[in-house]
Amino acid sequence: MARSKASKHRQKLEREGRRNPENNRSPYAFADLTTRRTKTKKDYVYKRKPKNHLFPSGDNDSFYMGMIKKVLIS
Repeated sequence: MARSKASKHRQKLEREGRRNPENNRSPYAFADLTTRRTKTKKDYVYKRKPKNHLFPSGDNDSFYMGMIKKVLIS
C-alpha cells in the first residue's frame, strides 16, 4: 500500500531528529470510552413483548374436554 502524505511527513520529522506527532497523542485517543450497561427489566420485557411467551414452550394452546357419564341406579 502507498503511504499517505501525513505518514511521509511524520517519518521525515523522525529522520531529522524531531519528535513524531503521533507521540503527542493522548492515551485516551485510543481508549474505548463507550459506557456499557446491563439490560434492565424493561429492556427484557420489551424484547419479549411481541412474542407469545405466556405459556411454557411445547404448549400448543389446545385442550381436551371429556364427557362424564353418570349412571343412575334405581
